[in-house]
Amino acid sequence: MTQRARYTYRLRVSATARAELEGEWGRCRWLWNECVARAKKAHADGELCGPARLDQMLTRARAVTPWLAEGASVPQQQIIRDFAASRTKALKDIRNRLPLKRRAGMPRHKKKHEVDPSLNYTRRGFRLKGGRLHLAGGIILTVVWSRPLPAEPSSVRVYRDHLGHWYASFVVLAPIEPLPPTGAVIGIDWGVRETATTTSDAHDLPHPRHGRKGQEKLSRYDRMMARRKPKKGQAGSKGYREAKRWRAKTYAKIARQRQDTARKWAKKVVRDHDVIAVEDFRPKFLARTSMARKAADAAIGATKQALIEMGRKHARDVRLVHPADTTMDCARCGARAKHALPLSERTYTCTACGAVSPRDKNSARVMLLRAGLDPAGVEGARPPGAPLREAA
Repeated sequence: MTQRARYTYRLRVSATARAELEGEWGRCRWLWNECVARAKKAHADGELCGPARLDQMLTRARAVTPWLAEGASVPQQQIIRDFAASRTKALKDIRNRLPLKRRAGMPRHKKKHEVDPSLNYTRRGFRLKGGRLHLAGGIILTVVWSRPLPAEPSSVRVYRDHLGHWYASFVVLAPIEPLPPTGAVIGIDWGVRETATTTSDAHDLPHPRHGRKGQEKLSRYDRMMARRKPKKGQAGSKGYREAKRWRAKTYAKIARQRQDTARKWAKKVVRDHDVIAVEDFRPKFLARTSMARKAADAAIGATKQALIEMGRKHARDVRLVHPADTTMDCARCGARAKHALPLSERTYTCTACGAVSPRDKNSARVMLLRAGLDPAGVEGARPPGAPLREAA
């Protein structure tokens, strides 16, 4: 059993290779903007503008434009595929009458100083030789092999992040690595005070507070940028650019810390349990509340995604549970409270059966109930003839 996975590596790029990559990106960016203009014109004229027509445009443009023909054809063809996929998704959302907040926007122009380079190469556009990455057009890049590739890659994306670092992201068919069965199940409830509360005390994830620990440095760099802020229309000074870069590096470090914490916790949960019932919580709405900063620092979305990916990698059964009314239901008898509990009330008391438990622990047990993993509750009592696994 295999699955598609991405393996990303840092690149050591020489000055010559950097200039060649930026040249390739300049051609692809021009081609993207040309596709945007052609699509708008076709829409105004009532004509179709699909990938086949854009491919014909590329063939004609390379025949009459020497500057465009100097670049490799593979990334230019892939930029047209990306444009077509983006436009198709936007048109589909319009046809389906999705709300404006959920629609994918139509492709827009890519400005030179606002978009980082990103080049896609299919199998015929690159090769690995002697530990180096050879791209179409004679571009040779040194890869920092932090781990071996599990198989031959089918494509690669070479891109630069906002700090100026170059990366190569390979798509490979990675084998699924099943873990030995444990016979245990677990329910997980997301929160802000604790990032993850589970039915097992040993697997709770406390709030790591990576953002709060780095807030002192961020505040310092913000003050440095505020003092050196250039006037409108003027370029920033050297001190302003340095402070901006230090600030970006601090944010990148915090993001890496959050990802590392999420992956380590997810590996522990997946290793110790066969079936995982997870609250399908979407924390986007918290950005409009007074808990926005703390919720962002908890990185609930990234942690949930890491758990899903880890479960897929190790062939575990991860079940997403709808979060509606999970804080109002009783995990023992299933009775629902008549009124929503305020956030300040951290203890759940059932008025029907009298069960008393911490609010988040009760919600974690409700996840098991709704996923059909432990309908008899987590107290150990089971209906006769129902050999269900106990919660961890």
